[in-house]
Amino acid sequence: MGIVTRFAPSPTGYLHIGGARTALFNWLYARANGGKFLLRIEDTDRERSTDAATQAIFEGLKWLGLNWDDEAYSQFARKDRHAEIAHAMLGSGHAYKCYATKEDIEAFRASPEGKYGSFQSPWRGADPATAPDAPYVIRLKAPRDGVMEITDEVQGRVKWKSAEFDDMILLRSDGTPTYMLAVVVDDHDMGVTHIIRGDDHLINAGRQSLIYHAMGWDVPVFAHIPLIFGDDGKKLSKRHGATGAQEYRAMGYLPEAMRNYLARLGWSHGDDELFTTAQAIEWFDLSGINKAPSRFDFKKLDNVSKHHIETAPDDVLIAGLQDYISSQDREPLSEDAIEKLKTVLPIVRERSKKLPDLLDKSRFILQARPFAPDENDAKHLNSVFNGILKRLTPQLAQVTTWSKEELETLFRDFAQTEGLGLGKIAQPMKVVLSGTTKSPSTFDMMAALGKDETLARIKDTLATM
Repeated sequence: MGIVTRFAPSPTGYLHIGGARTALFNWLYARANGGKFLLRIEDTDRERSTDAATQAIFEGLKWLGLNWDDEAYSQFARKDRHAEIAHAMLGSGHAYKCYATKEDIEAFRASPEGKYGSFQSPWRGADPATAPDAPYVIRLKAPRDGVMEITDEVQGRVKWKSAEFDDMILLRSDGTPTYMLAVVVDDHDMGVTHIIRGDDHLINAGRQSLIYHAMGWDVPVFAHIPLIFGDDGKKLSKRHGATGAQEYRAMGYLPEAMRNYLARLGWSHGDDELFTTAQAIEWFDLSGINKAPSRFDFKKLDNVSKHHIETAPDDVLIAGLQDYISSQDREPLSEDAIEKLKTVLPIVRERSKKLPDLLDKSRFILQARPFAPDENDAKHLNSVFNGILKRLTPQLAQVTTWSKEELETLFRDFAQTEGLGLGKIAQPMKVVLSGTTKSPSTFDMMAALGKDETLARIKDTLATM
């Protein structure tokens, strides 16, 4: 049977970055083994589940490039199937009707027998003839003796005393299924072979295995991955910074970079830190997942992002820029702007950590004349430089081979004649060409702008000095 993995988030909020990593691991494992990656929305909590959250999950996964197979499943839509299995377990003797009230349960937990938290229902072995005409829940008849054991691909052999498990509720008194039942029935019906999820669900694997055994179903392979911590060693939360996948989109990270970075949070392939998605798919295996929690590090993420911006094909960068701009609710780049961008990508992608860096460095070629210089950099356009610029301009007008190399040679010769360092001319020229000193090199910009546009910007500057 082929491998089938799944990602099963609850639509009660955005796609958490920890959930995104879980989805990525499931996606990678399925793709690495020619299997299927399924998406199930666990929307049985009707009070907290929202359509907006469901859409946020869809959008987050699509942005990350984690395409799922088949239509997304709704857990709530399958509630009748869940109830059917609960009644089947009732009929087979693996479950029973419990009429215990809330007060009964609280009284038991307060007693010496209930000090460990496990509720032992008096209805477990009761004569059905004594049952009252009252609402009831259906409880699993869990083993009382022995040991419950699973083999986890990450955690190894895990054991619990059977007495630690109470007779958990499968079906509530209103006929709605509990999470524990719904998850098992859905995973079985969807043909899920491998359950890869956070290790905070490890105890659930023991509980859910009881349902698999009661139904005579094959138990999937479990792989419980460590949680993501912040830099302080505590579970990742808002206090550590962005936790939603869409927040990283809005900050300007490429999806490719996020996949690379998230894959390395808890999984490794030798010493490889930087890799393509194709390589991740080729290398990914459950044996590479670590037991220890991972720490989210923005500096490392920026380093990974920088690598991917420097190495990504132009069309990937353009698509990433368009998507980033969309996330800012701004108008998309025009065809003319895209063509201009393509000409400067080789000089602006270097040392850019995120997509906004690319846009900032490309501003010089995208902005229309005339433009005002940055307030802090306008100081470079003083009367001294005015004279320098007037003497330099005629020489620039005579240049026939408008290349970076020729222009740099001209500037060096001119600076030597003027008795100045090259920076005294090149730095103010940045402001002339782009409005700021925070821009690509003077000669890269001049070459990209071309002779006519460069001279036009010099003319605009002289007119205002």
